[in-house]
Amino acid sequence: MDGTNLKYDLTRGGIADKLLLVALPIIGAQILMMSYNLADMFILGRVGSGAVASSGIAGMYMWLSEGFLLIGKMGAEIGVSQSLGRRDVEAAKKFSHGALCLALVIGVAYALVCGALAEPLISFFQVREAEVAEGASNYLFIVSFAIPATFIHASISGTFIGSGNSRVPLMLNGLGLALNVVLDIVFIFELGMGIEGAAAATAIAQIVACALSVYALLRKHDRPFERYEFMRLPKRETLARILRWSLPLCVMSVLFTFFTMFMSRFAARFGAWAIAVYRVGSHIESISWLIGEGVSTSVAAFVGQNYGAGRWDRIRGGVRMALVAWCAWGAAATVLIIIAGRTLFAFFLPEPALIEMGVSFLRRLAACEVFGCLEAVSMGTFRGFGRTMPPSVVSVTCNAFRVPMAYFLSSHFGVSGIWLAITISASARGLWVFLWMSLEMRRNLKIEEARTKKLW
Repeated sequence: MDGTNLKYDLTRGGIADKLLLVALPIIGAQILMMSYNLADMFILGRVGSGAVASSGIAGMYMWLSEGFLLIGKMGAEIGVSQSLGRRDVEAAKKFSHGALCLALVIGVAYALVCGALAEPLISFFQVREAEVAEGASNYLFIVSFAIPATFIHASISGTFIGSGNSRVPLMLNGLGLALNVVLDIVFIFELGMGIEGAAAATAIAQIVACALSVYALLRKHDRPFERYEFMRLPKRETLARILRWSLPLCVMSVLFTFFTMFMSRFAARFGAWAIAVYRVGSHIESISWLIGEGVSTSVAAFVGQNYGAGRWDRIRGGVRMALVAWCAWGAAATVLIIIAGRTLFAFFLPEPALIEMGVSFLRRLAACEVFGCLEAVSMGTFRGFGRTMPPSVVSVTCNAFRVPMAYFLSSHFGVSGIWLAITISASARGLWVFLWMSLEMRRNLKIEEARTKKLW
């Protein structure tokens, strides 16, 4: 990898060592994110369930933004990893720069929509409590100012991860989240700004994290490239390749969030308290899926570099190792959620009337933890290949089925029917994408064996 840092070459050395080299910092970053989310829930829970509901409703549009954010992040991650696997540093730079340009343009456009249409967007949820709707509108308007910075930061993180260096994103995310927590405490409790203070803290922290990521890309000693040029226009073919990789993932994520917004709308029929339970329960369960996203990203980087280098033996070994380790974690998470779910939920939302509903939600979510682990590794493998369409098809299909199923079950079992629909669809999604990935691996292995025989 002439022109970049050889320490993060994932095509050589022990498979376990290289997977851990990438995975541990990403998992660390996801644990930091989970810790921040839980701290945020704890702080807002002391303000009241209305504040939790407001941030949850506005957060749907932040979650929706992550789908568009993936265009820059995944474009950089896949392009950089495969190019460096082929030892083509210039191509890696082109993909990184093209992804960054797309991230900037899309981030500005999304910010303008959220800022200008905050109230109409929040009205979609038809929240009955006026103060909850107003708080959500204010939250969305304030955080919209930091959306372009968030997109740029994600794209640069994708470049670092694609090069095999996930430690820098860990440090940058850690600094941003620490600043966010400190500002939350100052703005909410010291200055009495309430939900608006939480939004301001988030926006400032994201802008600072973006500035630090730009500095790391240009100046840090273990940056992916010795030289990086911002002031140039990316080529059309580079942008087209990035979009071919990332658009299926973008559509998958956007539709997933869109379907979840309908689920929140169903929950809102039972009152803002149901949205609060949904938000807190989801963040507690994130102990598994946030770390799963870290594992998925590390697998994608490992598979991407080795796919570029044609190292199928390492790909096969790395995927098997990740599956065994991560499914063991999923089983442990299932037990933890069942045993400690009541204590965890009461810690973040201590209102007695809501605790039983929260425990019911968590126990249903626990049933799909192992399936979520299968999904995480399988999606990472597909991303490493640059084959983003299969996991997107699986996700969109299962999540689309979730909406009518939730509507039907909630009409018979109340809000518990919504929790049950989430569990069934998530389990089906994980099993389906795992089976598809297994077939894809076998097909590619046969093609590689046939090619090798011809050479001999």
